[in-house]
Amino acid sequence: GCKQLTFGIPTRRHTAQPILQPSPAIMALTAPPSGSLLLVRLTCPCRQATQVGNDLGSPEPLRWLLRSPFDRNVPVQLELQELLFDHVFQRLGVSSQGCVDHPIVLTEAVCNPLYSRQMMSELLFECYQVPKVSYGVDSLYSFYHNRRQNWPCSGLVISSGYQCTHILPVLEGRLDAKNCKRINLGGCQAAVYLQRLLQLKYPGHFAAITLSRMEEILHEHSYIAEDYTEELQKWRSPEYYENNVHKMQLPFSNKLLGSTLTSEEKQERRQQQLRRLQELNARRREEKLQLDQERLDRLLYVQELLEDGQMDQFHKALVELNMDSAEELQSYINKLSLAIEQTKQKILQAEVNIEVDVVDSKPETPDLDPLGSEQSLEDVESINEFEPLFAEEQPEAEKPVAAVQPVFNLAEYHQLFLGTERIRAPEIIFQPSLIGEDQTGIAETMQYVLERYSKEQQAVLVQNVFLTGGNAMYPGLKARVQKELLEMRPFQSSFQVHLASSPILDAWYGARDWAVEHMSREEGWITRKDYEEKGGEYLKEHCASNVYVPIRLPKQAPRTTEALAPSRALAAGTGNPCEQA
Repeated sequence: GCKQLTFGIPTRRHTAQPILQPSPAIMALTAPPSGSLLLVRLTCPCRQATQVGNDLGSPEPLRWLLRSPFDRNVPVQLELQELLFDHVFQRLGVSSQGCVDHPIVLTEAVCNPLYSRQMMSELLFECYQVPKVSYGVDSLYSFYHNRRQNWPCSGLVISSGYQCTHILPVLEGRLDAKNCKRINLGGCQAAVYLQRLLQLKYPGHFAAITLSRMEEILHEHSYIAEDYTEELQKWRSPEYYENNVHKMQLPFSNKLLGSTLTSEEKQERRQQQLRRLQELNARRREEKLQLDQERLDRLLYVQELLEDGQMDQFHKALVELNMDSAEELQSYINKLSLAIEQTKQKILQAEVNIEVDVVDSKPETPDLDPLGSEQSLEDVESINEFEPLFAEEQPEAEKPVAAVQPVFNLAEYHQLFLGTERIRAPEIIFQPSLIGEDQTGIAETMQYVLERYSKEQQAVLVQNVFLTGGNAMYPGLKARVQKELLEMRPFQSSFQVHLASSPILDAWYGARDWAVEHMSREEGWITRKDYEEKGGEYLKEHCASNVYVPIRLPKQAPRTTEALAPSRALAAGTGNPCEQA
């Protein structure tokens, strides 16, 4: 059938809300701080619809169709990026005909490949006809927005987002791209790890432990332990566990709870079950009566053969009935006739006694029949299945009826107890080995970056360690980074750790501040003339941008005079043939 064209952002922690407002002078467009934009593309020849961000309801049914234009924050699928631009410009209310007549500020990954920037510039200049474009790094925009008068221009930016984590040294207000490091771990891997932990812990709720719920748990219940080993030891204490465990209730159907029924409702339900059982018994008696009557008619037919003197057919019929003599035939006829009369009486009695007391009544058990013993045993077994419904409700006259307490609480069965999982999942950005990744954590990478500088430069960088990105919202991250710096820095040395005011939205705010401040300047803006003359990979650097490294093609070596002499001689046709050869 018809499907929809859908674009979705399944994460909330690492994605800015749609707060962009159109401006007649400039528009600032920033990708998610981690490049975590995911898309679902379903095409239909007869109908199309587009849903982006919060317009998308639950992404769980569509996760197997999610596509992302990013690979580790780098845009690689420009056709999807074009569709996103169309939606963004339409949502912002851009009314220009055939073009977007606004300057664009666009974020890009740290050390973005030149080919990706070339394709993005080509898309903006050729498809949307924008007047000028500026590229910057999201974490540097956040650093730019949170700067204060007493802050130094240098610092160490730690940006941890949905897909990866970056360590960015900034010296004298400019990014030192040569010493930037990336860890391919972020909020996405933490959510998958938490999902795996809880699915192993609660195998009965495997389908209910979805990735969206795990992301919600990470946002609301997880925190970074200042000392991971010591924190695990605290969780061993039952008192600490009871005081700090978080319970999450999974959805379940309340109709299955037996404790919600009143005694009158239970009595009515038993009466309905008894009526159904009586109808079932009556139907089976009628079926048995019909079968016995057919069997009796057959036996009477064989007896008539004996009375008519047809001895050959009579003996053949006895062999088919597995009988030896006429006396045995007569005995079976008498017993079967008696069983038929008893069945008829039971049917008449059941029709008279329709209303039966639930407590004093018991389901009837049909009598065994010598000819139909197999059928009778099946009847008894099927009726015995209903006996537990009535046997449990037979209170004595002397004792009061006690309330039935449910043995199994369905609500508690659908609860998730979050204990050490609260610290295990976010710990992977400090210990990637927990999920089997052969990478270094934030502390080791930060120490590696600092060791590439002199002692004086290290002292300058650690005076402004800046935390931004979606994972910076974990409680305890700032204290953990301070503890790691205290362990790696020399004795009695000082350092300062700062947290972004809004780790998710500060990249957009920083891009807005930079654009407003540099609107009338040429610094950082790539015009269409620059694009046509210097190529799509060209970048004008500014305080929050990458470092531009142009493409250097190897020059061909000039041809010497001696190498050109034989060819000139051949062209002139001089000299003997041997020398020419």
